[in-house]
Amino acid sequence: MQKIIKDAQIVNDNWHLLANDISLENIANCDDVIVPFALWQEHKQLLQKRDGQTAVWLDSSQEIEELADDLTTLPLIALEFPAFTDGRHYSSARILRDRYRYKGEIRAIGDVLKDQLFAMHRCGFNAFVVRADKDIENALLSLNDFTETYQGATDQPLPLFKRR
Repeated sequence: MQKIIKDAQIVNDNWHLLANDISLENIANCDDVIVPFALWQEHKQLLQKRDGQTAVWLDSSQEIEELADDLTTLPLIALEFPAFTDGRHYSSARILRDRYRYKGEIRAIGDVLKDQLFAMHRCGFNAFVVRADKDIENALLSLNDFTETYQGATDQPLPLFKRR
């Protein structure tokens, strides 16, 4: 079973991340699955009737606003980082937490490295699938890289000059 970082702990992951080419007929009824956004759009009503939980993942080109009407029914939203240099979903996480007040799990998937976790957490991510060739124990430590931050963010809305 895959291990992930969730709420600042290393835990076993019970969710199955499904690929873009999955068809509705190939999804087990009782598994907890994270489906591609296109499949969600096409079969939302059927996916919501499954016995297992259903979550959605978005690639970096997809806008989080397209999911706005479904946020109350989704326990988890996974946001893909195809490369370390693609940071578009930092904004998506911030929009989910600040604009939509999303309380569910926001999971970073893809090219997720230790150096990104502290900033991702500040934007609203609370779960991370660290790249398989990296040490998850070492990555977990990076959530405590800094004790103070200058800028306001999801985890601390007030900037440092207003906290003095």
